[in-house]
Amino acid sequence: MSVLDKVLSLRPANAVSRLGPGSRLPLLSPMELLRAMEGSPAALPCVPVRAKAAIPGLLTAARAEDSVLGLACSHPLADRGATERFLSAVRTSAADSEHARPLFLQAGPVRVAKPKPEGLAVQQEAIFRLVDDGFTLISLDVSKLDAASAVEVIRSLAGPLRERELPMELTLPARPREGTSVTDTARPMLEGLRKAGIPVGFLRVPAAEFGEEDLDVGLLHLLVELATKFGVSVTVAEVTERSLRSLPTFVAAGVRKVDCAAPFERLSLAAWPAEARTLLEQKAGAAGMAPGELLGLLEEQFPALETSARERLEALSFTEATEMISLLGASRTGWRSMVWLAENRGD
Repeated sequence: MSVLDKVLSLRPANAVSRLGPGSRLPLLSPMELLRAMEGSPAALPCVPVRAKAAIPGLLTAARAEDSVLGLACSHPLADRGATERFLSAVRTSAADSEHARPLFLQAGPVRVAKPKPEGLAVQQEAIFRLVDDGFTLISLDVSKLDAASAVEVIRSLAGPLRERELPMELTLPARPREGTSVTDTARPMLEGLRKAGIPVGFLRVPAAEFGEEDLDVGLLHLLVELATKFGVSVTVAEVTERSLRSLPTFVAAGVRKVDCAAPFERLSLAAWPAEARTLLEQKAGAAGMAPGELLGLLEEQFPALETSARERLEALSFTEATEMISLLGASRTGWRSMVWLAENRGD
Protein backbone atom coordinates (compact mmCIF):
# COMPACT_ATOMS: atom_id res chain seq x y z
CA MET A 1 0.00 0.00 0.00
CA SER A 2 1.41 3.39 -1.03
CA VAL A 3 1.82 6.38 1.28
CA LEU A 4 -1.13 8.08 -0.40
CA ASP A 5 -3.35 5.01 0.01
CA LYS A 6 -2.53 4.85 3.71
CA VAL A 7 -3.28 8.56 4.14
CA LEU A 8 -6.56 8.24 2.25
CA SER A 9 -7.67 5.70 4.84
CA LEU A 10 -7.48 8.50 7.44
CA ARG A 11 -10.01 10.73 5.72
CA PRO A 12 -13.08 11.49 7.86
CA ALA A 13 -16.17 9.51 6.87
CA ASN A 14 -18.07 12.65 5.90
CA ALA A 15 -15.28 13.67 3.52
CA VAL A 16 -15.19 10.25 1.87
CA SER A 17 -18.96 10.27 1.47
CA ARG A 18 -18.93 13.72 -0.08
CA LEU A 19 -15.98 13.17 -2.41
CA GLY A 20 -17.10 9.76 -3.61
CA PRO A 21 -15.22 6.43 -3.55
CA GLY A 22 -13.13 7.26 -6.61
CA SER A 23 -11.56 10.41 -5.22
CA ARG A 24 -7.83 10.38 -4.41
CA LEU A 25 -7.82 13.77 -2.69
CA PRO A 26 -6.24 13.60 0.81
CA LEU A 27 -8.93 15.70 2.50
CA LEU A 28 -8.09 15.40 6.18
CA SER A 29 -8.93 16.77 9.59
CA PRO A 30 -6.55 19.59 10.52
CA MET A 31 -5.99 17.79 13.82
CA GLU A 32 -4.31 14.96 11.91
CA LEU A 33 -2.06 17.50 10.24
CA LEU A 34 -1.15 19.08 13.57
CA ARG A 35 -0.18 15.63 14.86
CA ALA A 36 2.07 15.13 11.87
CA MET A 37 3.61 18.60 12.24
CA GLU A 38 4.15 18.42 16.00
CA GLY A 39 7.48 20.01 16.86
CA SER A 40 7.85 21.66 13.45
CA PRO A 41 8.23 25.46 13.37
CA ALA A 42 5.19 25.85 11.15
CA ALA A 43 1.50 26.78 11.24
CA LEU A 44 -1.36 25.52 9.11
CA PRO A 45 -2.09 28.02 6.32
CA CYS A 46 -5.79 28.60 5.67
CA VAL A 47 -7.22 30.90 3.01
CA PRO A 48 -10.82 32.16 3.15
CA VAL A 49 -11.92 31.89 -0.48
CA ARG A 50 -13.52 35.11 -1.75
CA ALA A 51 -13.56 34.19 -5.44
CA LYS A 52 -13.61 30.57 -6.53
CA ALA A 53 -11.43 31.33 -9.56
CA ALA A 54 -8.53 31.69 -7.10
CA ILE A 55 -8.74 28.04 -5.99
CA PRO A 56 -6.60 26.54 -8.80
CA GLY A 57 -3.81 29.01 -8.01
CA LEU A 58 -4.00 28.24 -4.29
CA LEU A 59 -3.76 24.49 -4.88
CA THR A 60 -0.90 24.96 -7.35
CA ALA A 61 0.98 26.96 -4.72
CA ALA A 62 0.50 24.17 -2.18
CA ARG A 63 1.98 21.66 -4.63
CA ALA A 64 4.83 23.97 -5.60
CA GLU A 65 5.72 24.51 -1.94
CA ASP A 66 4.91 20.90 -0.98
CA SER A 67 2.61 22.29 1.69
CA VAL A 68 -0.48 21.41 3.63
CA LEU A 69 -3.32 23.87 2.99
CA GLY A 70 -6.74 24.82 4.27
CA LEU A 71 -9.49 26.46 2.23
CA ALA A 72 -12.37 28.18 4.01
CA CYS A 73 -15.94 28.74 2.87
CA SER A 74 -16.69 31.78 5.02
CA HIS A 75 -20.45 31.93 4.40
CA PRO A 76 -21.54 28.30 3.98
CA LEU A 77 -25.12 29.01 5.06
CA ALA A 78 -25.66 31.99 2.76
CA ASP A 79 -28.05 29.91 0.67
CA ARG A 80 -28.76 26.25 0.01
CA GLY A 81 -26.27 26.09 -2.84
CA ALA A 82 -23.35 27.92 -1.22
CA THR A 83 -21.48 24.88 0.03
CA GLU A 84 -22.13 22.84 -3.10
CA ARG A 85 -20.67 25.59 -5.32
CA PHE A 86 -17.62 25.87 -3.08
CA LEU A 87 -17.06 22.11 -2.83
CA SER A 88 -17.64 21.63 -6.55
CA ALA A 89 -14.96 24.23 -7.32
CA VAL A 90 -12.51 22.51 -4.95
CA ARG A 91 -13.27 19.04 -6.31
CA THR A 92 -12.91 20.15 -9.92
CA SER A 93 -9.65 22.03 -9.35
CA ALA A 94 -8.18 19.18 -7.30
CA ALA A 95 -9.20 16.54 -9.86
CA ASP A 96 -7.93 18.54 -12.84
CA SER A 97 -4.52 18.96 -11.23
CA GLU A 98 -4.44 15.53 -9.51
CA HIS A 99 -3.79 17.35 -6.24
CA ALA A 100 -2.15 14.93 -3.80
CA ARG A 101 -1.05 17.07 -0.87
CA PRO A 102 -2.97 17.26 2.42
CA LEU A 103 -5.95 19.59 2.37
CA PHE A 104 -8.56 20.56 4.92
CA LEU A 105 -11.82 22.42 4.32
CA GLN A 106 -13.20 24.87 6.85
CA ALA A 107 -16.78 26.05 7.15
CA GLY A 108 -17.21 29.45 8.69
CA PRO A 109 -16.88 31.13 11.11
CA VAL A 110 -20.62 30.59 11.36
CA ARG A 111 -22.40 32.99 13.70
CA VAL A 112 -24.33 31.25 16.47
CA ALA A 113 -26.75 32.83 18.90
CA LYS A 114 -28.41 31.90 22.14
CA PRO A 115 -31.62 30.57 20.65
CA LYS A 116 -35.11 30.36 21.89
CA PRO A 117 -36.15 26.70 22.30
CA GLU A 118 -37.73 26.61 18.86
CA GLY A 119 -34.59 28.06 17.29
CA LEU A 120 -32.26 25.41 18.64
CA ALA A 121 -33.33 22.86 16.06
CA VAL A 122 -32.52 25.32 13.25
CA GLN A 123 -28.94 25.78 14.44
CA GLN A 124 -28.51 22.05 15.02
CA GLU A 125 -29.74 21.33 11.49
CA ALA A 126 -27.23 23.84 10.11
CA ILE A 127 -24.34 22.08 11.84
CA PHE A 128 -25.56 18.69 10.55
CA ARG A 129 -25.62 20.13 7.03
CA LEU A 130 -22.05 21.38 7.26
CA VAL A 131 -20.85 18.01 8.53
CA ASP A 132 -22.71 16.15 5.78
CA ASP A 133 -21.28 18.56 3.20
CA GLY A 134 -17.80 17.19 3.90
CA PHE A 135 -16.08 20.00 5.79
CA THR A 136 -13.33 18.77 8.07
CA LEU A 137 -13.30 21.81 10.38
CA ILE A 138 -16.32 23.74 11.61
CA SER A 139 -15.61 27.26 12.86
CA LEU A 140 -18.26 28.85 15.09
CA ASP A 141 -18.54 32.54 15.93
CA VAL A 142 -19.67 33.01 19.54
CA SER A 143 -18.48 36.62 19.79
CA LYS A 144 -21.98 37.92 20.59
CA LEU A 145 -22.40 35.55 23.56
CA ASP A 146 -20.97 35.77 27.04
CA ALA A 147 -18.81 32.84 28.13
CA ALA A 148 -21.58 31.00 30.00
CA SER A 149 -24.02 31.34 27.10
CA ALA A 150 -21.34 30.23 24.63
CA VAL A 151 -20.75 27.06 26.65
CA GLU A 152 -24.49 26.38 26.80
CA VAL A 153 -24.99 26.82 23.06
CA ILE A 154 -21.90 24.83 22.06
CA ARG A 155 -23.00 21.94 24.24
CA SER A 156 -26.23 21.79 22.24
CA LEU A 157 -24.48 21.99 18.87
CA ALA A 158 -21.42 19.79 19.32
CA GLY A 159 -23.17 16.43 18.87
CA PRO A 160 -22.62 15.96 15.11
CA LEU A 161 -18.95 16.94 15.41
CA ARG A 162 -18.31 14.54 18.27
CA GLU A 163 -20.08 11.71 16.44
CA ARG A 164 -17.87 12.19 13.36
CA GLU A 165 -14.76 13.04 15.43
CA LEU A 166 -14.44 16.37 13.65
CA PRO A 167 -12.72 19.36 15.26
CA MET A 168 -14.38 22.62 16.19
CA GLU A 169 -12.96 26.12 16.16
CA LEU A 170 -14.42 28.85 18.37
CA THR A 171 -13.97 32.59 18.42
CA LEU A 172 -13.55 34.48 21.66
CA PRO A 173 -16.84 35.10 23.47
CA ALA A 174 -17.99 38.64 24.20
CA ARG A 175 -15.81 40.51 26.65
CA PRO A 176 -17.43 40.68 30.11
CA ARG A 177 -16.42 44.34 30.30
CA GLU A 178 -14.38 46.80 28.29
CA GLY A 179 -10.66 46.36 28.69
CA THR A 180 -10.77 42.68 29.68
CA SER A 181 -7.70 40.93 28.30
CA VAL A 182 -7.83 38.25 25.63
CA THR A 183 -6.75 35.60 28.12
CA ASP A 184 -9.32 36.60 30.74
CA THR A 185 -11.99 36.58 28.04
CA ALA A 186 -11.06 33.12 26.79
CA ARG A 187 -10.47 31.36 30.11
CA PRO A 188 -14.09 31.08 31.40
CA MET A 189 -15.30 29.60 28.12
CA LEU A 190 -12.44 27.10 27.92
CA GLU A 191 -13.00 26.09 31.55
CA GLY A 192 -16.73 25.66 30.99
CA LEU A 193 -16.27 23.53 27.88
CA ARG A 194 -13.69 21.32 29.59
CA LYS A 195 -16.09 20.74 32.51
CA ALA A 196 -18.80 19.87 30.00
CA GLY A 197 -16.49 17.41 28.24
CA ILE A 198 -16.66 19.31 24.94
CA PRO A 199 -13.34 19.17 23.02
CA VAL A 200 -12.24 22.29 21.16
CA GLY A 201 -9.63 22.11 18.42
CA PHE A 202 -8.87 25.79 17.85
CA LEU A 203 -9.42 29.14 19.56
CA ARG A 204 -9.76 31.83 16.89
CA VAL A 205 -8.45 35.31 17.70
CA PRO A 206 -8.19 38.30 15.33
CA ALA A 207 -4.65 39.48 14.60
CA ALA A 208 -5.72 42.99 15.66
CA GLU A 209 -5.89 41.81 19.28
CA PHE A 210 -2.09 41.71 19.29
CA GLY A 211 -1.51 44.99 17.46
CA GLU A 212 -0.36 45.66 13.92
CA GLU A 213 2.45 48.19 14.13
CA ASP A 214 3.89 46.88 17.40
CA LEU A 215 2.99 43.23 17.94
CA ASP A 216 2.33 42.34 21.60
CA VAL A 217 4.38 39.15 21.64
CA GLY A 218 3.98 38.77 25.39
CA LEU A 219 0.18 38.68 25.14
CA LEU A 220 0.41 36.22 22.27
CA HIS A 221 2.61 33.90 24.34
CA LEU A 222 0.20 34.13 27.28
CA LEU A 223 -2.76 33.17 25.08
CA VAL A 224 -0.91 30.23 23.51
CA GLU A 225 0.12 29.06 26.99
CA LEU A 226 -3.46 29.30 28.27
CA ALA A 227 -4.92 27.49 25.27
CA THR A 228 -2.32 24.74 25.50
CA LYS A 229 -3.35 24.01 29.10
CA PHE A 230 -6.79 23.15 27.73
CA GLY A 231 -5.47 21.12 24.81
CA VAL A 232 -6.50 23.84 22.35
CA SER A 233 -4.49 25.33 19.48
CA VAL A 234 -4.57 29.03 18.64
CA THR A 235 -5.71 30.35 15.28
CA VAL A 236 -4.76 33.90 14.36
CA ALA A 237 -7.37 35.22 11.94
CA GLU A 238 -8.22 38.33 9.96
CA VAL A 239 -4.57 38.94 9.15
CA THR A 240 -4.23 42.24 7.30
CA GLU A 241 -1.64 42.91 4.63
CA ARG A 242 0.20 45.10 7.14
CA SER A 243 0.36 42.12 9.51
CA LEU A 244 1.83 39.70 6.95
CA ARG A 245 5.34 40.48 8.13
CA SER A 246 4.31 39.16 11.57
CA LEU A 247 3.51 35.65 10.31
CA PRO A 248 6.89 34.19 11.38
CA THR A 249 6.41 35.78 14.82
CA PHE A 250 3.01 34.12 15.19
CA VAL A 251 4.59 30.78 14.36
CA ALA A 252 7.50 31.30 16.76
CA ALA A 253 5.01 32.08 19.55
CA GLY A 254 3.23 28.74 19.06
CA VAL A 255 0.27 29.70 16.87
CA ARG A 256 -0.77 26.53 15.02
CA LYS A 257 -3.10 27.91 12.33
CA VAL A 258 -3.36 31.24 10.51
CA ASP A 259 -6.34 32.38 8.43
CA CYS A 260 -4.95 34.84 5.91
CA ALA A 261 -7.52 36.57 3.71
CA ALA A 262 -6.22 40.10 3.10
CA PRO A 263 -4.02 39.76 -0.01
CA PHE A 264 -6.48 37.35 -1.63
CA GLU A 265 -9.41 39.70 -0.97
CA ARG A 266 -7.54 42.50 -2.76
CA LEU A 267 -6.77 40.28 -5.75
CA SER A 268 -10.29 38.91 -5.93
CA LEU A 269 -11.85 42.37 -5.87
CA ALA A 270 -9.47 43.61 -8.57
CA ALA A 271 -10.54 40.78 -10.88
CA TRP A 272 -13.98 42.35 -11.44
CA PRO A 273 -14.61 45.44 -13.59
CA ALA A 274 -14.69 48.85 -11.91
CA GLU A 275 -18.47 49.15 -12.04
CA ALA A 276 -18.91 45.81 -10.24
CA ARG A 277 -16.40 46.86 -7.58
CA THR A 278 -18.20 50.16 -7.04
CA LEU A 279 -21.52 48.38 -6.57
CA LEU A 280 -19.91 45.91 -4.18
CA GLU A 281 -18.36 48.72 -2.13
CA GLN A 282 -21.74 50.43 -1.86
CA LYS A 283 -23.41 47.24 -0.68
CA ALA A 284 -20.56 46.53 1.73
CA GLY A 285 -20.93 49.97 3.28
CA ALA A 286 -24.64 49.44 3.79
CA ALA A 287 -24.07 45.97 5.27
CA GLY A 288 -21.20 47.04 7.52
CA MET A 289 -18.85 44.50 5.95
CA ALA A 290 -15.53 44.69 4.16
CA PRO A 291 -15.98 44.57 0.36
CA GLY A 292 -13.77 41.50 0.05
CA GLU A 293 -15.77 39.55 2.59
CA LEU A 294 -19.05 40.56 0.96
CA LEU A 295 -17.70 39.34 -2.39
CA GLY A 296 -17.42 35.87 -0.89
CA LEU A 297 -21.10 36.11 -0.02
CA LEU A 298 -22.41 37.65 -3.25
CA GLU A 299 -20.02 36.33 -5.90
CA GLU A 300 -22.75 34.48 -7.81
CA GLN A 301 -24.74 37.71 -8.20
CA PHE A 302 -22.00 39.35 -10.25
CA PRO A 303 -21.16 38.64 -13.90
CA ALA A 304 -18.82 35.73 -14.46
CA LEU A 305 -15.18 36.71 -14.82
CA GLU A 306 -13.70 36.85 -18.29
CA THR A 307 -11.11 34.21 -19.10
CA SER A 308 -8.21 36.66 -18.93
CA ALA A 309 -9.36 37.92 -15.51
CA ARG A 310 -9.70 34.36 -14.19
CA GLU A 311 -6.23 33.44 -15.40
CA ARG A 312 -4.73 36.59 -13.89
CA LEU A 313 -6.46 35.95 -10.54
CA GLU A 314 -5.20 32.37 -10.53
CA ALA A 315 -1.62 33.44 -11.27
CA LEU A 316 -1.55 36.25 -8.69
CA SER A 317 -3.17 34.03 -6.06
CA PHE A 318 -0.41 31.49 -6.67
CA THR A 319 2.25 34.14 -6.06
CA GLU A 320 0.67 35.42 -2.84
CA ALA A 321 0.02 31.91 -1.55
CA THR A 322 3.60 30.75 -2.07
CA GLU A 323 4.84 33.72 -0.03
CA MET A 324 2.29 33.12 2.73
CA ILE A 325 3.18 29.42 2.93
CA SER A 326 6.86 30.26 3.18
CA LEU A 327 6.33 32.86 5.92
CA LEU A 328 4.34 30.32 7.94
CA GLY A 329 7.11 27.75 7.69
CA ALA A 330 4.73 25.37 5.90
CA SER A 331 6.93 24.68 2.88
CA ARG A 332 7.83 20.98 2.65
CA THR A 333 5.20 19.99 5.22
CA GLY A 334 3.00 18.22 2.67
CA TRP A 335 4.83 15.01 1.82
CA ARG A 336 6.54 14.89 5.21
CA SER A 337 3.13 14.97 6.94
CA MET A 338 1.82 12.25 4.67
CA VAL A 339 4.76 9.98 5.40
CA TRP A 340 4.37 10.54 9.14
CA LEU A 341 0.63 9.83 9.02
CA ALA A 342 1.19 6.70 6.92
CA GLU A 343 3.67 5.38 9.47
CA ASN A 344 1.57 6.30 12.52
CA ARG A 345 -1.97 5.47 11.42
CA GLY A 346 -2.66 3.25 14.40
CA ASP A 347 -1.47 5.68 17.09
